[in-house]
Formats: sequence, structure tokens, C-alpha cells
Amino acid sequence: MALHVMDEAERCLGCKNPRCRQGCPIGTDIPTAIRLLKEGRLDEAGRMLFENNPLTTVCSLVCNHEQQCEGHCIRSVKDAPVHFSVIENYISTTYANKMVKGPAKSNGRRAAVIGAGPAGLTIAILLARKGYEMTIFDARDKIGGVMRYGIPAFRLPETVLDDIAYRHLELKGIRFRPNTVIGSTLTIDDLFRDGYQSVFVGAGLWRPNRLNIPGESLGHVSYAINYLANPDAFRLGERVMVIGVGNSAMDCARTAIRKGARQVTCVARSTAISASDHETSYARLEGVDLLLNKATLAIRPEGVVLADNEELPEGGLRQVPGSEKLYPCDSVIIAVSQGAESNLIRTTRGLDAGPRGLLEVDADGRTSRPGVFAAGDAVNGARTVVEAVANGKRVAEAMDEYMQSLPLPAPDPWRDLPVADLHLAAE
Repeated sequence: MALHVMDEAERCLGCKNPRCRQGCPIGTDIPTAIRLLKEGRLDEAGRMLFENNPLTTVCSLVCNHEQQCEGHCIRSVKDAPVHFSVIENYISTTYANKMVKGPAKSNGRRAAVIGAGPAGLTIAILLARKGYEMTIFDARDKIGGVMRYGIPAFRLPETVLDDIAYRHLELKGIRFRPNTVIGSTLTIDDLFRDGYQSVFVGAGLWRPNRLNIPGESLGHVSYAINYLANPDAFRLGERVMVIGVGNSAMDCARTAIRKGARQVTCVARSTAISASDHETSYARLEGVDLLLNKATLAIRPEGVVLADNEELPEGGLRQVPGSEKLYPCDSVIIAVSQGAESNLIRTTRGLDAGPRGLLEVDADGRTSRPGVFAAGDAVNGARTVVEAVANGKRVAEAMDEYMQSLPLPAPDPWRDLPVADLHLAAE
């Protein structure tokens, strides 16, 4: 592995105007990281990667490298690009084992993060580095958000996220409160009452979008976000049809094959495939079929009713009359994106949202309510992990600036009470 990484690192030209860095949404200093590795300064390279991107181990695995850093590499013009994903993964996972430093000195301020997805984790880690007392609230039992419950383990092993939970949260004193929905029993008002000076809302998109067609409630139908959260809970049978051709659809299809499906087909309404070329090529290699230019009309117990679509010269699609057919399958997965849950918005005074339930913010993530910030999927809809991290970095700076403008919290009125001496009765 190390020899392969060094061979790849030697291919880097060390460009003075590194297009790879320009293609990275978080601006990773790729040439410097590679140079440090070649000079035998792996720890410095790892420290630099983590300071810039707290989720560098994740991004090395799940980023759309072909469109970002590697897609911009000057070598890709006439040759294969330098595969920085391999180099980044080696540096970050090797250095991560040495990250054992404890919490930063407290600055006396407290902030809350709602949602343990990529944006929320980034903000919690960056603010904890500045001495803030951080608590993360999440509706699930483990950290990761869509990274854990929406990306299959064969693409992103859970051990990577578990390592982040240990090294970046537990060791740094960040508290994680699992199975807690803010907007239900607890509200944002409760958080401010309890001394949090600012609150970040990074709740993901967990409400599946519907097709609104007959048969959607039948027992052999599921939604992608629900299936990917726990594939073992589903019995799909041998023939599976996935409605959609995005990355989530490909994840569902590839997971279904790994769980025993023999025939898996993804259905697209046009010839456009929104999944990355990388994910699409892997899906095809593993045996996933694609049905293009098909309109999904209804779901039946024995299969899905599809009709042909034709692309019009002026743009758009037209359904071909008389082309309706039943395509047999044992189960159906609907993978047409997700929307935002609205409980938190309904229970929070002064929090504005758009018609899709996404929070309205300024360029630095400030919502319509002072002290409440938002970013990631809760603002932009479904995007990539690295985009959420990049947005989280910007919002963390704005939250820090906001909290530093406030007076320090008043001392806890209960802190000087005498401590009761409990004597447990002997058995």
C-alpha cells in the first residue's frame, strides 16, 4: 500500500498554479500535502489535512474525485490524473492513529449542534478547538447522519465514523446526545434557556420524496433513505427495480446485489444519469441494468408499469401513447431524493423556511433568528459531504464571531451548593 501511494505521489508535478486545489470545494492544499509526504514528513501532512478538513478520512473515500481534485489535475489532459484520493486516505488514516490530544482550554461559552451529519460534526469540532463547550443532538443512535445511514458500508466503513467519534468527539470533550429530536420534547428555546449562546441546525433530509403514483403504499415498496439506513431489515427478493438513477439509487442497487438480489434494474425518465460516472460504472460492472427514457406510471403487486418517454427537439419529454408495459419484479425502491422534516421549524419562533422546508440563511449561515445558524442539506438540499464540510467551516467562523460579541454567560446559580453525601444501604 505505502509503495503504491509513494509511486502515485511521485507523479505529482507540484504545479505553481495547482488546478487540483481549485477543484476541491474545501481548498485542500494538495501539492503541499504530497510534497510533505515525499519528504518523509507524514505527520505534518496529516496535521495539515485535518486542520483544513476534520472529515478528511471520509472525504478521501466518498468525494466525487473525478469531478473535483482529480478531474482538475493537469495530468488528466493527456494521461491519468494523480489519484489524490488514495494519497489522502493513506496520510489521514495513518496520522489519525496518533491523534490523542485532549480538550482545548475552555473559553466559558457553550454552543449546540443539531444533527451529527458532516456539517454539524465539522462545526462542533472546529468550535471545540477554540474552547467552546459543545453538545451534539441527533435523532439517531450514532454520529454520521447521511454518512452512516445513507452511504453503504462498502463505500464508507462504519469504523471510519467510529474513529471520528472517538478521536474528535470523546477525546475533545464534545458531548453527543443520541436519540434526541430537537423540535419535539426539547426545543431550541430550551437550548438557549440552558446557556447555549448559539445553535447550529444541521438536520439532514430524512423525509423521502414521493412519486405520487398508484401502488406506492404496497408492502413490497420502500424508499431509498429508509432502505440504506438498515438494508438487513428488508427482504427484497431476487428481482429488484430501483426508480431513480442518482448516487442513492446506485447505492441501493449495489447494496441489493450484495444482499442476494439476482436482477437489479435502475429506471430513468430520460437519458440523463445524475449519478457520478464512477458510481454508475461500478453499478454496471456489478450487474445493475439501466432502463432509460421510461415514465413510471404505477406499481403493481407483480411489478411496475412503465411507458416509453421520447425527448422533444425543443427540450422536455413526451410519453409515447400505447407504450405501457408491466415490468415484473419482486420489490421496488423509490430513490427520487429527500425533503426536510418541518417539526423543528414549526416549534421555533422566528425561523424562516422556504416552500421546500429548507431554512433561509445569509451567506454565513445566519437564519432569521439571532443566534441560530444553519448549513448543509437543511439549507441547500441534498449535496456532497465535502460541500457540507466547506459550508460548516464558514458557518463555524460566523458562530464564533457572533458568540464573541456577546457577554460571557452569568455564573451558574447552583454551582456553589453543598454536595449531598449519599450512603448506599448495604445489601
